[in-house]
Amino acid sequence: MMLAMPQPLPVAVEVGRQRTFAWVIDWPGWCRSGRGEAAALASLAACASRYLKVVIAAGVEPPAGRLDEFLVEERLAGSTTTDFGAPGAIAAADHLPLPAESGRRLGELLTTSWELLEAVAGQAPAELRKGPRGGGRDRDQVVGHVLGGDFAYARRLGITLRSAVSDPAAVAELRRAVFRALEAGTASAGNWPLRYYARRAAWHVLDHTWEIEDRSPFRG
Repeated sequence: MMLAMPQPLPVAVEVGRQRTFAWVIDWPGWCRSGRGEAAALASLAACASRYLKVVIAAGVEPPAGRLDEFLVEERLAGSTTTDFGAPGAIAAADHLPLPAESGRRLGELLTTSWELLEAVAGQAPAELRKGPRGGGRDRDQVVGHVLGGDFAYARRLGITLRSAVSDPAAVAELRRAVFRALEAGTASAGNWPLRYYARRAAWHVLDHTWEIEDRSPFRG
């Protein structure tokens, strides 16, 4: 009896003039960029073990398939947003219906990403190593930037809470509102599709979480 071979994971690619993003479909936050498609896919494979820690911590069933082989199911044209450094194109998969169970799953992965950011920032020194990975921002500036992004992104779901990145209660309220929106599975007309919101928000959180790790002395 022949055993079934693990299948490549489905991904989508957003191609800009200078930068390309690749992400694993339905796994928010597992998204990396590079100078061209091959580089972006290589970076995606390189961070698989990092992302798997998020999946395990969230209590979500890990991806079924090889973590270093991908099948590109959709290619999207990038924009100035892509080249600036963010995945800005909305894919066909982002418009798929989002049942409550799937919405909770995305919410759990995003919540775990937030928790990882807090844990990593709690261990990191206030002053981070300077260099190409993140430029000159230090820990609190990076965290503040991420929290500011959380409030801005949530407005694209119609969540217009008071933006107070220095108020833990306001941040917690925002995160609860986001989780409820994902679980409800519906987005108002004109707002971001929920699946796109989840992958964009989780990418932003994890990208800067890993930046803090990479620029902290305890990373060697």
